[in-house]
Amino acid sequence: MEISARVETELALILSSADAAGGPPLLAQALRYAVFPGGNRVRPRLCLAVSQACGCEQPALANAAAAAIELLHCASLVHDDMPCFDDADLRRGRPALHKAFSEQLALLAGDGLIVLAFQSLARIGESAPLRLPVLLSIIGRAVGAVSGIVAGQAWECEPSVVLADYHQAKTGALFSAATMAGAAAAGRDPAPWRALGARIGEAFQVADDIRDVAGDAAEFGKLPGRDAALGRPSAVAQLGLEAAIGRLEQLIAGAVEVIPPGPGAAALRTMISAEAARFLPKKLARRAA
Repeated sequence: MEISARVETELALILSSADAAGGPPLLAQALRYAVFPGGNRVRPRLCLAVSQACGCEQPALANAAAAAIELLHCASLVHDDMPCFDDADLRRGRPALHKAFSEQLALLAGDGLIVLAFQSLARIGESAPLRLPVLLSIIGRAVGAVSGIVAGQAWECEPSVVLADYHQAKTGALFSAATMAGAAAAGRDPAPWRALGARIGEAFQVADDIRDVAGDAAEFGKLPGRDAALGRPSAVAQLGLEAAIGRLEQLIAGAVEVIPPGPGAAALRTMISAEAARFLPKKLARRAA
């Protein structure tokens, strides 16, 4: 099965458990709204691509790790959009979850997705008891309060922040988890794969900063201008637009360079290059080309 299909199938199976009879119907609807339809699913696809490059012989475990990472990403978007953070109206071209349902259900849905991510991974991981603790540790750190998503959100509450630290916590940590979890699911040492995820993650956040200045809602599904309105740390604000684009290109080139050698390295380089081509708004991508 092709990687994208594996991701969607696994997510659908996991979300079906939230539709079980007896649960709150509106919460089940909110959970599904947060996950489907998705964006590019770049994090879980990267996880599965690395697992393939490492010769993973347990695809069910890799699928579960990839899906857990995507559920955690979706949870972070739900919370990020809420009035206490970005107060965003749009996400993926439609009303943000708290607009479509309520703030209460948005908070609960985000929390529910976090629990569901670890619950589903633990269930599948029972068949691989030696690999499961490593996966749980990798993914747990990526959402934690020291250097994960929680820390990334918390840096927005500080009076000052080092931009690279903010980018690595808010975005890079989950990308690093994706590459490392792909290797760990295959029974390989995850450490050599950290740098790849960190560089792609920082590149993705720099690109997001660029889109917030030069993108539009029709192309990216959310309104631009929120970073400036909320005083968020931004690569464009600190470096300027041209230098931010240069930094993005540098990070992508660096990511390709640090792919560990192996039979799957060439396919992984091709995938990363194809993904990176979609990072910039179309008008800027044409100019850069």
